Amino acid sequence: MRLKDQVAWVTGASQGLGSHLAERLAQEGCTGLLLSDIQREKLEVLRAQFADAYPHCSVVITECDVTQEASVAQAVRAGVDALRRLDMAVLNAGVVYSAEITDFPLDKWQWQIDVNLTGYFLCAREAARVMKTHGKGVILQINSKSGLKGSFKNAAYAASKFGGIGLTQSIAMDLAPHGIRVNAICPGNLLDSPMWQGQLFEQYAIKWGIPEEVVRKFYEAQVPMGRGCAYKDVADLMVFLASEEASYITGEAYRVAGGQM
Repeated sequence: MRLKDQVAWVTGASQGLGSHLAERLAQEGCTGLLLSDIQREKLEVLRAQFADAYPHCSVVITECDVTQEASVAQAVRAGVDALRRLDMAVLNAGVVYSAEITDFPLDKWQWQIDVNLTGYFLCAREAARVMKTHGKGVILQINSKSGLKGSFKNAAYAASKFGGIGLTQSIAMDLAPHGIRVNAICPGNLLDSPMWQGQLFEQYAIKWGIPEEVVRKFYEAQVPMGRGCAYKDVADLMVFLASEEASYITGEAYRVAGGQM
């Protein structure tokens, strides 16, 4: 219960890593959760599950497009109106599309920049506006190891994530005088996530002309610890960075990549 009585906002919360992080926050004692995503139906299911499993935790759901200023502001307003405050923001919404640079469509480039970078900016800004009134808070961006090193056939994704780390460092300096800490978590390949299971394994298998299971083994073999990043690996670091144990840490980007970097 390291986050007892805290109120947290999670974006991209309807499935995969986002829903796991939200559940961990409830397990760690959060009494209020604002869960946002573009997939409202999945959020409804998640809220019902939380009502049964975590009765101590009030859950507010908002359909939110992180690329739209008004949508983000409305989501935060709804959460604060219902839960009265905002102690933490876990900004997890993200997308990816893979292609070689000479074949990269402009619309796919812009989509990733809009969601992964501009969306982070808009959500961090709205969260900070609330947190400044209380003189404290924590903002965590779920970034990627691709925010620290270029990524093969993932130019737009890496560019958006590199930008996210620059944004993290910059707003950490802006917000430090107001008691708000800002850090980035950079997971390795989340091979069991919907992003990999529903998109990337198939994309890479088609591009390389090999079975999807071979693609997985290829990525696992790149990691000294021999496996992909698990949701728990990310959640463990999230809890630490959100807790008082990390009270002197801000403006940092932490790898969770099994030694791959």
